[in-house]
Amino acid sequence: MKIRIVTDSASDIPLQLREELGISVVPLYVRFGADTFKDGVTLSNDEFYRRLVSGEVYPNTIQPSPADFQQIYEKLAQDADGIVSIHLSDKLSGTCNSAIQARELLKSKCPIEIINSDSMTIGLGMICIAAARAAKTGGNLETVVKAAKEAIPEIHFMVLFDSLKYLAKGGRIGQAKRLLGALLNIKPLLGMKDGIVVPLGQVRSYSKGLEQLYSHLANALREKDNVKDLAVMYNTTQKEALALADRLSSIYPREKIIMGQIGPILGSHGGPNLIVTCFRGKTHNNP
Repeated sequence: MKIRIVTDSASDIPLQLREELGISVVPLYVRFGADTFKDGVTLSNDEFYRRLVSGEVYPNTIQPSPADFQQIYEKLAQDADGIVSIHLSDKLSGTCNSAIQARELLKSKCPIEIINSDSMTIGLGMICIAAARAAKTGGNLETVVKAAKEAIPEIHFMVLFDSLKYLAKGGRIGQAKRLLGALLNIKPLLGMKDGIVVPLGQVRSYSKGLEQLYSHLANALREKDNVKDLAVMYNTTQKEALALADRLSSIYPREKIIMGQIGPILGSHGGPNLIVTCFRGKTHNNP
């Protein structure tokens, strides 16, 4: 039984882990004015952030087309018993809808299950990882879909923003818009609930924000065997992310912490200096 996993580039799964688990990625598009790029294909993360901080043109992100999905589904269907396609929250993007349209156009004998993650960045990534692990151990389509769906409510992530400016420009701020009236030096902490961005708190300095991220994970890790996966992600502040991961190593194996760079999809709306912490597990006390 060979079940293939597909996701989109908003998942921010590190390349080595994607390759190890056999996860295929359909890139979203990033547009700077008249220039349109494929995320991670014709535009690197470094070049994206260079353009972003220059401030000359504000970027927009565009969902993949049905044809983009159709192309990868056709390729994978040749030797797959099923495809599980897991994507960015449908309240933030039309990516899931493009995948659904592609499935209808394809009319393949290979069954394709499309799942709305209600998440983004490495939260989406962890759902894909859970599904890929189930597939890798020989699970059938039903088993892999179940693994993905069971992982969705187990995702708990927190994003430290340096500013809400970029999120407001992109129109993806959701309930967090109420934080816009706060003082300019406030650093918001945001998460997701039911597929939309929600405020989790705010601090007056970046260092205090990092402390909140640490506490968010440390509290979860105190519950024995609760955390199945843990990640610390960054876009332009790798040094701070590494320091946070090193600090967590006293309570969680350092080599098991997923680390990587946040790509243009969240970066477009969050701006520079983002840090994301995320864990997968059951909890009653954490966001």
